[in-house]
Amino acid sequence: MHDLSGVLNYIDAERDNALQRLFDLLRIESISTDPAYNAQCTAAADWLVDDLNSIGFNATRRDTDGHPMVVAHTPGGTGPHLLFYGHYDVQPVDPLELWHSDPFAPALEDTALGKVIRGRGAADDKGQLMTFIEACRAFKVVSGELPANITILLEGEEESGSPSLVPFLKANADELRCDLALVCDTGMWNDKTPAICTMLRGMLGEEITITAADKDLHSGMFGGPAQNPIRVLTKLLAGLHDDSGRVTLPGFYDDVPPLPEQIAQQWQSLEFDASEFLGAVDLSVVAGEQNHTALEQIWSRPTCEFNGITGGYTGDGFKTVLPSKANCKISFRLVGQQDPVKIRQSFRQYIESNLPEDCSVEFADHGASPATVMSIDNPAFERAREELGREWETEAVYTGCGGSIPVVGYFHELLGMESLMIGFGLDDDQIHSPNEKYNLSSFVKGTRSWARVLASL
Repeated sequence: MHDLSGVLNYIDAERDNALQRLFDLLRIESISTDPAYNAQCTAAADWLVDDLNSIGFNATRRDTDGHPMVVAHTPGGTGPHLLFYGHYDVQPVDPLELWHSDPFAPALEDTALGKVIRGRGAADDKGQLMTFIEACRAFKVVSGELPANITILLEGEEESGSPSLVPFLKANADELRCDLALVCDTGMWNDKTPAICTMLRGMLGEEITITAADKDLHSGMFGGPAQNPIRVLTKLLAGLHDDSGRVTLPGFYDDVPPLPEQIAQQWQSLEFDASEFLGAVDLSVVAGEQNHTALEQIWSRPTCEFNGITGGYTGDGFKTVLPSKANCKISFRLVGQQDPVKIRQSFRQYIESNLPEDCSVEFADHGASPATVMSIDNPAFERAREELGREWETEAVYTGCGGSIPVVGYFHELLGMESLMIGFGLDDDQIHSPNEKYNLSSFVKGTRSWARVLASL
């Protein structure tokens, strides 16, 4: 048996030292998108290798065509085999003038809502990944070993599209395949309610360009008899939704499952205020599918959205032309078992079959990935939820995510693993923005939470 009480006491007593270790990592300017910071990305990887080795992991830096991976294993570990994933790279800091302090000079700051850790990467994702490493450190010091066989994978390109991740997972699948993945790049429902994310929507990106005449035309000379591709495009786009907000593509909803009753009840208990949510961006009316709440629409329903339309003259002033071309970028958020290939085929067939004479269409593919849905029937999910509730003294909830976390899909597809997504970020952490922060309570109680979860698993 592991001394969980002793581990939790150690985490509390070690708080200041743990903060200093986090600050050391936050000072490294590991901006993955800018080649000027390549050496800093490598330095962050080396720092993590040294830290993991210092607490008894066998950790190595694995160089790739891009930034390095960090891989660490528990020597002779017992219990279930768990793969923990995080990323050490960070977003650029622009616009620098909006920061109230140096983004790479982390500090503990008092705010009206309590103490926060201020600095780039504090929440995304260095603070998050260090909660897990600090929990492991506490077990090693107090008990001499970890309560599970743990492999750690830390990436350096998450903020720049992860170009090296899939090749690395394929090349090292046997080494990295475990019973369950633990992913920390998520958040809580609010600052008092922990959460486990179980649903990630997939994404399909499409771009269409409709061409009519071989050049822009004078609207006085040709308006009327000449086909206008903007009018054609907008009519096609309008036909993609009915008056109730549902997408009209044939077969679009075939693989959309109903929301499980247990999940639906939990979401209702969250008392999500759609008016407040929309009011924050100066809106007031829920505009999506009727008969589905705003939260259901964000987490568990598929969408078709128009992300940008261009055509004709868009500069200053006025130019009376019939454009030759009109273009639209469209994103589909997918759920359940929706097949992005099937949706793409249905969309393109709809466009082609409704295209009038004198018009042609070109399609551009902007990626496709299916949704990822975790089975909460896996006992690990309920154990983790119970332990989170004990630590935060508030029942943890299963949530969805309107966006996607690609690595979770890769783990499922390439390594055959489900992912337990637990993080302690908050909506106001300002990730990717100036003045990023991570609540001190997220860091301390997040570390304690991982200790509880590891012991329970």
